[in-house]
Amino acid sequence: MAPVAIGVDIGGTNLRAARVAADGTVLARARAASDRDPAVVLARLVSLIAEVDAPDVRGIGVGVPGRVDFARREVLGGGYVDLSRVPLAQTLEDRFARPVVIDNDASMALVAEAALGAGRGARHLALLTIGTGIGGGLMEDGRIVRGRATAGQLGHIPVDPTGPPCLCGRRGCVEAMSSGTALGGLIRAAGLPEGTTAAALLDRAGAGDDRARGVLTAWAFPLRRATDALVAALDCSRVILGGGLGREAAAALALLPVEESWYGTEIVAAELGDDAGIIGAALAGLAGRHGKRLVMVNGVPASGKSGVARGLSSVTGWPVLALDAIKDPFLAEIGAGGIAIDRPFNRVLGRASYRAIFALIAAAPPGATTIVDAWFGFQPRALLEDLAAGAGVTAIAEVWCHAPPATIAARYRARAADRLPGHPGPEYADELEALAARVEPMQIGPVHAIDTTAPLSPDDLRALAAALA
Repeated sequence: MAPVAIGVDIGGTNLRAARVAADGTVLARARAASDRDPAVVLARLVSLIAEVDAPDVRGIGVGVPGRVDFARREVLGGGYVDLSRVPLAQTLEDRFARPVVIDNDASMALVAEAALGAGRGARHLALLTIGTGIGGGLMEDGRIVRGRATAGQLGHIPVDPTGPPCLCGRRGCVEAMSSGTALGGLIRAAGLPEGTTAAALLDRAGAGDDRARGVLTAWAFPLRRATDALVAALDCSRVILGGGLGREAAAALALLPVEESWYGTEIVAAELGDDAGIIGAALAGLAGRHGKRLVMVNGVPASGKSGVARGLSSVTGWPVLALDAIKDPFLAEIGAGGIAIDRPFNRVLGRASYRAIFALIAAAPPGATTIVDAWFGFQPRALLEDLAAGAGVTAIAEVWCHAPPATIAARYRARAADRLPGHPGPEYADELEALAARVEPMQIGPVHAIDTTAPLSPDDLRALAAALA
């Protein structure tokens, strides 16, 4: 059964909850009006979660507007809905007996867009949510950036020191100049009809209306300055514009003249729309309070990965799950029963053992780090990603073990006689040598290449462990 979690999105207008599968499919929804009273909001959240709850729900994620200390699960402050004095996470955890994750709502939306939307395939991202205000989230190498606790308050990037005052206490923040609220002010100042939408402005600008174009460029220019600052500081692969006005903001930016710069990156509209927050919150809920980490010790057979995995475990205490360690007892038991074991059957056992590894990781506690010693190239990348997500893995690092192909082939020949029936014999060494010459790391997370022709000292292993931590 596919893993399922509940995602909750707290907004100034609506409170929404949904039961969501790991692939982002929304299975059930519930909605209620928001309120300024934190006690009313909490009571309505409990009711909404109960409405979409089911026995297979693994966890609950909640996206909160405002400043959130993710590690301590505390809301530090908010705007219209201020839950800073409410024990939100503990109340929901006690009521529903599931692990609860809380985070800033824009960070939750970024989790969803990175996994399933406009950020797919990128590890370094920034998200700006354009609505009544402007929220934001940052992702570095696949992980949400938190700083001391509340990094990602991107609406408060200053873009004009002489600009209008902002709710944060400063002047000229991008929220004060490029939010939906700011756009409303520009529309009124231009003498356009009350209720004119951003979409209508884009239509009018496309038809040659200079006044509409002027409003859009005045709205978009401060946003351009904010995205320029993000790209220069973070060198992100992509800046995603989400929220209720994300698509219109991306279109308005495209009206501005191109500026040549050292820094260039894609600015794209979010793809998941209003569902980004609840999907991202559910994915965070699946990961558990802290998520799990996978250290892939990868390489072809006889690349030296088992020695690296054991050494790394010895200096970290992280457990090792080795593909052969799971598979070989089955080979021995089946062989002892007189059943012939050929190479295709060995592959079937390999695939089953691969799935067993991730089932064991899924059973590990939140926050666990597991070393997996395997040749990951024998299964598709998509399967690895699906199994890791289903096991609650939120961070992956790869240790790529390599040696000259001829060395790998010689190692395999030397050990082939000692391997159980079902493993390829010494004749496989030539095929392995050719394989070793062309393979590459999986590159799902950071890659740490290790030349296994020289032994790793304890200091080398400790340095590797520090790089993986």
